[in-house]
Parts: sequence; C-alpha cells; structure tokens
Amino acid sequence: MRKRSAYLDEDDVRVRTGRGGSRPRTRRRPAHQDAPEGFVVSVDRGRYGCLVGSQVVTAMKARELGRNSIVVGDRVSLAGDTSGSPGSLARVVRVAERSTVLRRSPDDTDPSERIVVANADQMVIVCALADPEPKTRFIDRCLVAAYDAGLDPLLVLTKSDLAPPRKMRAFYRPLGFPMLTVRQPLPAATRTRLHSALNGRISVLIGQSGVGKSTLVNGLVPDAERAIGTVNAVTGKGRHTSSSAVALALPDTGWLIDTPGVRGFGLGHITPDRVAEAFGDLADGITDCPPGCDHLSEDCALDEWADGHEAGPRLNSLRRLLAIRSDAEPDSE
Repeated sequence: MRKRSAYLDEDDVRVRTGRGGSRPRTRRRPAHQDAPEGFVVSVDRGRYGCLVGSQVVTAMKARELGRNSIVVGDRVSLAGDTSGSPGSLARVVRVAERSTVLRRSPDDTDPSERIVVANADQMVIVCALADPEPKTRFIDRCLVAAYDAGLDPLLVLTKSDLAPPRKMRAFYRPLGFPMLTVRQPLPAATRTRLHSALNGRISVLIGQSGVGKSTLVNGLVPDAERAIGTVNAVTGKGRHTSSSAVALALPDTGWLIDTPGVRGFGLGHITPDRVAEAFGDLADGITDCPPGCDHLSEDCALDEWADGHEAGPRLNSLRRLLAIRSDAEPDSE
C-alpha cells in the first residue's frame, strides 16, 4: 500500500463535476436592455395588465424585483411572451422611476403606507352634493394627500340636480383650485368641460362609495362599463362597485384611473407640518404663529387672523386633521 504523504500537491486535488458542468454559477441577471416598455393598467392577484403599444399583455413580477410593489400607473419593462395572446404570460423585469406616488395609510395612527397609484399628475376628488351628504372632512384629507404627492386637485361635485352647489363651492373657493359641477344625465357642455380638464393628463379618481364616481366614468369613457351601485336609505352609504384600480384610456388623450370607493383616507404617513401646508389659504396667518406652533394651542395666531379674514371654517377643518394627527379628540363632522 502506498503511504500517503503528509503534504498535498496539485495531483492530490480531485474535482467533482456537478450536473451543470464546470460553468461557475453567478448572481448576475440579464440586463434586458431591449425589453419592450409597458404601462400598467390593472392589477389583479399578482397579475398585471400592461399596455404595450395597442396590446394589453398579462405579466407577473420577476423574482429579481423582490418585494417591490407594482401599481397601476407604473411604467415597466417586460420580458418573455409579450404577444398578448390568450394564455401567454410575460415578466415585469424593471419598474421605471416614478414621477409621483399617491399614498394612503390604514388610519391616522399607523405610519405604514399603501401606494394607490403611480405617475398621476391630477387627483379628481368626486363628492356628491346629496345622497349621500357631502363630507368636507374627507375632501380635506384628499387635498392633503394630493398636495403631499405633488398632484393638482380637481373637485367634481355630483348630483347637482338634488342639491345646489353654492355652499360647497364658496367653502373651497379660497384654495383656488378648479371645481366642476355635474348632474345626470350629463349635459354635453359639462362633458366637454370635463374632457378639457382631463385630456393629456393622468388623473386618479378618488371618492367615497355612492357619490356617482362609476356613473361619471361611464359618461367619460363609453366603453368602461363600470358597475353602478345605490345608496342605502338608512345609513346613507353606498356599496363598493369598483373592487380594484384600473386605468382607462380617454377618447382623445390621457388616462383616467378609477379607484375603489373608500370610507376614509388615512394620513398617518404625513407629518403635521405637511398637513398645514395643504391649507394654502391660511399661509399668511401661519407666518404670525410662534416657532413650533402646533396650531392647536391657545397662543396660536391663527385664531385672531381667521376672525379678521372670515376663515373660521377653514381653520376648523385644519384643526380637525391636526387633532387626529396629535391623538387628540377630533371635532365631529
């Protein structure tokens, strides 16, 4: 028997060939430089509808994207089968940098965020003048979220055939953003004004259940076929007729992103300073406040300023939101 040396040389090294041959494994992923680009128009249980040219392609998220979310409005790059034929499935391999992100939190005490849509540039806040009664507090929350995300707000007051819009329009006129009033059936002139406000833009519709959002969408996008619900006569609340966000192409140019009706809009992810910034009509009064003023204390300069500028209702609206953000008891609506 050959006696083994205490020292090993190159001849003593044995190499076991694996099933994959001798090619070394690598973490490097394909660059997908020539991957076609798409626009995410729908999200449904891990499947993404992506518009590529004039064809909607169904895709799943590639493993290398990890836990990063993909939402309606995202611009993505696709690999795999992008034919859009029945049963085909592509992969989202890259998500482009977002220009804007609209977020909401579960409630005002939870700072965790949920991305609603990406790359929108306008928020259309839909509010009924009656049936259900208008909720100014909800509108204010949407305005805070819109300004925080860098979106231009547009307030659409529906059901003007049931109640006059004068009071609501006067309440928000100091903020200086555009407002439109609509009724059913939608007059041709009103439809033209709506299209003019939406054309060439990516607009996201936000509204509580039962305010007529789906009816409005069907009037603007004839092929949308969004389900229309009714308002409960006892609770004054509507049922959810849209279960997920979807981007709809407008007849001329632009996109309308319809979102499910929501009961509330949590602002737990937005700091109190950002809440105050959303109330631009109070900015002059805020400059007189002492440093670090929370606008809830007795020495807040906004009280005297609001009395002299007939801004009491707007100050009350700001303080309702700030009270919630500071865990104080908010005023009732």
